Amino acid sequence: MTLWNPRTSDSPEPHELGDGDSLRMIPLWSIVLAVLVFAGSMYWFNRTPPPHHRPGSLPMHLIMGYTTGAALASYCLLVGYVSRDVKRRAMSAPLWMLIVLVMPGGIGAVVYFLLRQPILIRCLHCTTELPEGVHFCPQCRFQMAPVCGQCFRSVQITDAYCPQCGHDVAEDLAPARLRAYSDT
Repeated sequence: MTLWNPRTSDSPEPHELGDGDSLRMIPLWSIVLAVLVFAGSMYWFNRTPPPHHRPGSLPMHLIMGYTTGAALASYCLLVGYVSRDVKRRAMSAPLWMLIVLVMPGGIGAVVYFLLRQPILIRCLHCTTELPEGVHFCPQCRFQMAPVCGQCFRSVQITDAYCPQCGHDVAEDLAPARLRAYSDT
């Protein structure tokens, strides 16, 4: 069982990852840094017991150490994710890393997630850069994704009928690369 960052020769590059592969976007250096920060925070808070022995002070001391370590480790993982995601979206990596690191309290990360560009894909026919989710290339009319021939809404390649209007998608004569199953 592989956990977060399996990198083999046949694994996709970061810009080719799908929505379900978000954890694979976190680089190994960020994971190692997060573990070290968490361990350091636990050591810092728990190296000596609290100086005064009031009832409930030890559990509170342990909770503060764990919470602080988890928050700092999460921030390290977030910085690692942004460092990969910014390249996937063809944005200025040094600028966004500076914003994420310098703005206090995670505000830089919030700004990044609000202002980041959509992921671009290339048309397989003319190599024009297109936003993800388009059905046809506006330059060469190449069909990028399967659509219903009646209502022109998106369908899955495994659908026999359109989930919106019930049209038989096999009648649309879509290219073979956009059909999963074929009766011919």
